[in-house]
Amino acid sequence: MKYLAHVREEDKAEQPLIDHLLQTAEISSKFAKEFDNEEYGYLCGLIHDLGKYSDAFQRRIRGGKKCDHSTAGAREIFKSAPFGKFLAYCAAGHHSGLQNAGSKLDVDFDGTLYSRLSSEYNIDESYKAYEEEIPQKLEVKSHPKIKPLNKAGFSYSFFIRMLYSCLVDADFLDTEKFMKNGQTNRSIEYDFESMLKSLNIKMDKFKNSSGIINEKRAEIFNSCVKKANSERGLFSLTVPTGGGKTLSSMAFALNHLIKNGMKRIIYVIPYTSIIEQNAKEFTDTFGGNLILEHHSNYDFNNSEDDYNDIKRLSSENWDMPIIVTTNVQFFESLFANKSSKCRKLHNIANSVIIFDEAQMLPTDFLTPCIRAISELVHNYKCTAVLCTATQPAIIDMFPNEIEVTEIYENTDEIYQIFNRTRIVQREVIESSDLANEVNGLNQALVIVNTRKHALKIFSMLNGKNIFHLSTLMCPAHRKKVVEKIKELLKSGEPCKVVSTRLIEAGVDVDFPIVYRASAGLDSIVQSAGRCNREGNLRDVNGNLIVGEVHIFTPEDEFVNNQPSAFKRPIETTKIINSLYDDITSPQAIKDYFEKLYFFESEKGLDIKGIVKSLEEGMTMKSRNPDAQLNFNFETIAKKFKLIEDNTFPIIVRYDKNAEELVESLRHAEHIGGILRSLQGYTINLYRHEYESLANSNELDFITAETPVLRDMKKYSEDTGIELNIQMGIAIYL
Repeated sequence: MKYLAHVREEDKAEQPLIDHLLQTAEISSKFAKEFDNEEYGYLCGLIHDLGKYSDAFQRRIRGGKKCDHSTAGAREIFKSAPFGKFLAYCAAGHHSGLQNAGSKLDVDFDGTLYSRLSSEYNIDESYKAYEEEIPQKLEVKSHPKIKPLNKAGFSYSFFIRMLYSCLVDADFLDTEKFMKNGQTNRSIEYDFESMLKSLNIKMDKFKNSSGIINEKRAEIFNSCVKKANSERGLFSLTVPTGGGKTLSSMAFALNHLIKNGMKRIIYVIPYTSIIEQNAKEFTDTFGGNLILEHHSNYDFNNSEDDYNDIKRLSSENWDMPIIVTTNVQFFESLFANKSSKCRKLHNIANSVIIFDEAQMLPTDFLTPCIRAISELVHNYKCTAVLCTATQPAIIDMFPNEIEVTEIYENTDEIYQIFNRTRIVQREVIESSDLANEVNGLNQALVIVNTRKHALKIFSMLNGKNIFHLSTLMCPAHRKKVVEKIKELLKSGEPCKVVSTRLIEAGVDVDFPIVYRASAGLDSIVQSAGRCNREGNLRDVNGNLIVGEVHIFTPEDEFVNNQPSAFKRPIETTKIINSLYDDITSPQAIKDYFEKLYFFESEKGLDIKGIVKSLEEGMTMKSRNPDAQLNFNFETIAKKFKLIEDNTFPIIVRYDKNAEELVESLRHAEHIGGILRSLQGYTINLYRHEYESLANSNELDFITAETPVLRDMKKYSEDTGIELNIQMGIAIYL
């Protein structure tokens, strides 16, 4: 019998199974070579479709009914104890995803690795046919070439995900090449040396500009270039807001990458609300064809450059020179179990990874995030840079095997130079009193913790150019408002803004005075970054002065029911306030994070027990393979959610473009691309908000999962979607 892997629909061309296995093995081996495990990568590719050597599958590919083709390879390689289990996970899940290990008592419908390994599926016919075409014996003789950290369980589970990534990407690429007859264009030409030259030209302005600020920016830049000659490892870059850390960190990354022969740069940012700004800066410097933005708000379909399709394809596996992404996309992928999420992971190996605003790594998942960074540095040839204006006290949380190097060491000195604000501690300020105070100012920014509080203060403001910002407004709307705010601030015209904390990180606005509701010290420092940002604030006599950041306690209505996520940081900040005259000094900030992490305790820094679960799933002491490498990949993936799935998206027809997209959505056969284009017009609501609209017939359900706001009169140009319900305390944004 001629064994086939695929049949092309349009011309009925056939791909021999032997060709697919060997080609997938070669590609997977090439990927795994990036972390010195090409033998594992090759075997993974070789055995993943072993089950296609069966009469059942060959009938299936010629029009028969569906059948299992991934169990055979998993069962055969599992016999190669104790290391075959690494590959068994990958083969069994190369379509359905990495499964929980389960136990030998599991049966077929339990959906675990052991239920697959112990199923009644007969692999004898498959293996016999396989041996006739490939005489290579299916066994793993050597230990994976990684250096386990701590109890090794986390390290080995991480290795399985990376190996799985090599397999699923290789399998997809070879299949795509055949099914598209080699017509898919994924190639892009780039030269890191030329990119570095472009960056140096842009940075020359610091060297040629006068003033102490530009001198220090140039000094920071030069330190990054000098430290880039170091070997791979873990680095920190502590630079105040306005110090030019975005491009300076990129200078470190490019020089370091070239020196160490690395393959890409990954820039990881906390929020989608600030990612476009950084991506634009890189695009202006290097050209848009070299930058992949991968986050929920990016629209590949509406991109105006000619590399749109390549970018869309590259978002699947991150095969681009510079990736700009979010904490959510990056870390949730590292703990995922589905092929669509894991496919990109092998391309993180041998990369420079910059974590911008590292103090915003989520406290609830801080330990697993740090362990993931540690693995990438220790076993996958990565360099990681913790880049922030307020370096959190996480250095001691890294394993002893990993040493942290500071790139710019004059932290205390440069703090004094870039310190352009002073903190003013206030008592309780009622919303009405705060509004009256702000109404008497020309320009001011108020940042609060909840949507409800923002709406109340906004309703009390009067005068010209009053703005509100929160996630009740769709991203396209917020972007337009922020652009208007920047214009008014630059021209000196009146401008008063009330915002939730979405404005804190990376939105480059410059107010003379900022009011901040009680928050964690990290949020206060970020708020201060929106005040006197350029250091140009002057008094009536023309003398340079500092801006003021007023910290106030809201009325009881917004304190008693405050989200629990705020309570610990606020209490810790009160302690720091009693100990330091300047709570934004580097020492105060370090003390804040040390106390915060201490109070949270080990359990609070890994609230879902991710690390504990993975470490306990490991033992290589037993010769019984059933007692080794028992990881619950599916359960971990469901638990590791930096943003809980407790909100529901609705689409608003905010402008003409949104109207046209919604209309095309009604008639489209495939809606995935249109939905991506509509992400800039999507608002996420809490369940009670969503249900109130749905029960009031305010939503037009194009499909069960694509509700559109029926009447745009329910959407305000000032505050976004109007909810005629008691909102409660809607957290954060």
